[in-house]
Amino acid sequence: MQSQGAFTMKTITLRGIDEELSSALTQAAQRTGKSINQFVLDCLRSDVGLKKEPRFSATYHDLDDLFGRWSEAEFRRIDSFLKGQRTIDPEIWQ
Repeated sequence: MQSQGAFTMKTITLRGIDEELSSALTQAAQRTGKSINQFVLDCLRSDVGLKKEPRFSATYHDLDDLFGRWSEAEFRRIDSFLKGQRTIDPEIWQ
């Protein structure tokens, strides 16, 4: 017997998902970096008003003027330099 307020996991089977919808769901899930299951659950929660806001997702812009942003070319140049710094010298680390 379940106690009051106990949660029972539910499974839903959806029928009638055509190739177009399947492809769109797959692509949307990939864009967000989520599984299809998690993406669909998030969509359902949002649509029925149960979407939870991320707890630690505040974005601050108070230091943007001091630091700015790298262009794609600057990033590639800096990343290339850092890759050279990340190599291990086998003579030192034997």
